[in-house]
Amino acid sequence: MIDKISKITLFVNNQEEAKKFWTEKLNFEVKFEKPMGPDMKWLEVGPSENEFTTFVLYDKNIMKTQNPSANVSHPNVILSTTDIDSAFNQMKENEVEVGELMRMPYGKMFSFKDQDGNDYLLREDK
Repeated sequence: MIDKISKITLFVNNQEEAKKFWTEKLNFEVKFEKPMGPDMKWLEVGPSENEFTTFVLYDKNIMKTQNPSANVSHPNVILSTTDIDSAFNQMKENEVEVGELMRMPYGKMFSFKDQDGNDYLLREDK
């Protein structure tokens, strides 16, 4: 019935700052960007052109205006890599705020923060 996870909406304070963070610091690609009126655009980023799942970078304030009861708090997102050490070092070089690289019996992982201070977890999947 459900084949894939399509999109995860990240409510952000500023779409351009979020776009810059994901594309310049984490090497994501803009997968779709289209104006949707004078004050808004639909903006999706993903880790590569071939990756199906994307993050929709959606302006928090616009969502609050459109739907005052919407919950715009940050979702819990776990991302995946096959080379955690390289990802950790590259994020540090890109001045991303990263947590301690944890080596657990079930794998390695670390947390990091985006431009708005939201937490993510990156886990090594081999």
